[in-house]
Amino acid sequence: MKNQTSEILYKEAVGILPGGVNSPVRAFRAVGRTPVFIEKAKGSRIYDVDGNEYIDYVCSWGPAILGHAQEAVIEAVNKAVRDGLTFGAPTKKEVILAELINQIMPSMEMVRLVSSGTEAVMSAIRTARGFTKKDMIIKFRGCYHGHSDGLLVKAGSGALTQAVPDSAGVPKSYTKNTLIAEYNDKSSVQQLFDEYKGKIAAVVVEPVAANMGVVLPEEDFLPFLRNITEENDALLIFDEVITGFRLGIGGAQDYYKIKPDLTTLGKIVGGGMPIGAYGGRKDIMQMVSPLGPVYQAGTLSGNPVATAAGIKTLEILNDNPQYYKEMEWKAMQLATAFTERNKDKKESIQVNRIGSLVCAFFTDHKVKDYNSAITSDTAKYSEYFGKMMDNGIYIAPSQFEAMFVSAAHTEADIKATCQVIKNI
Repeated sequence: MKNQTSEILYKEAVGILPGGVNSPVRAFRAVGRTPVFIEKAKGSRIYDVDGNEYIDYVCSWGPAILGHAQEAVIEAVNKAVRDGLTFGAPTKKEVILAELINQIMPSMEMVRLVSSGTEAVMSAIRTARGFTKKDMIIKFRGCYHGHSDGLLVKAGSGALTQAVPDSAGVPKSYTKNTLIAEYNDKSSVQQLFDEYKGKIAAVVVEPVAANMGVVLPEEDFLPFLRNITEENDALLIFDEVITGFRLGIGGAQDYYKIKPDLTTLGKIVGGGMPIGAYGGRKDIMQMVSPLGPVYQAGTLSGNPVATAAGIKTLEILNDNPQYYKEMEWKAMQLATAFTERNKDKKESIQVNRIGSLVCAFFTDHKVKDYNSAITSDTAKYSEYFGKMMDNGIYIAPSQFEAMFVSAAHTEADIKATCQVIKNI
């Protein structure tokens, strides 16, 4: 693999961009490498500025579920662009996309389009607080919900400790109403509801955690969250920025048959274009301005280019349910390759997989929560990452991210990837 042009660009970038990047994980610092700069992508492949070709399992962190530059989506975007980029006014496409989302996820009885997943979660929490007239929320250690101030938090000395900021520049007062529980630990949630009885507005959760690596909910965990929120007049918010339209067309809520009060979605709603959405029960969403007192606005919300891409992406997914069976089969092959590597090399690898999401942890502990996830040997992951890249397989430059399989990955792609996984 050549990387001279990427290295030159990175040296130039560090002089003008913080860390040389516009999102921290792209810097490759967690894996001790220089980032590669991507020039183009098509189908299951991406190509860097040095002409290297990779089979891509990052898929723009999930939304490239149909593969890169899918012809029908690109055609819809090109048509929208010719009519204008943004108007700051209502368009028909906003209504069509919102209706599609509602049809696919019926729990989202009313929808508000925004510009990112971070904005969607931030706005959903504000709406939950406005509806319940309570201030506190519960989130789970290891679950990521965007970089808004009130959610950039970690646990203190224990699960019942009020959160402290996890980033410089976030005043402690911004996070004082964010409580931290342990994912898959029902008792930690129960204790918080007992401790702060009548004060908790909502529980926000990734129904399948995908930001500490992929961690599946235990069988009774999500039903428990649904029950305890109802018992305490609190709302259940599913952050489906990763799982939405990934575990199946109806997302995690359809997969697990749990109906949340509010749902947040990210860029997959726009087929990879900058967009997000939040929505839920009509009585809750009617609290949002201009109907109600919860203010939220955005000039680019529901912009015509992103909505065009989103409409076409969701139509294709809705019309091709076989894609989900095919992607799951492909993901199973990758998971099996890690298991075989584990046996052949006598390594300690734990593989978590659901739908088209796969994650290999370099640990001998079963990974079921944050504490077990961080036992993974990140040095071994870095070594594995480098060898995968050198063999033309593009994966996340962090142990604590997923591999994403797309409809564009071919059987040949999967076979080649499995051989690299087992042999490097």
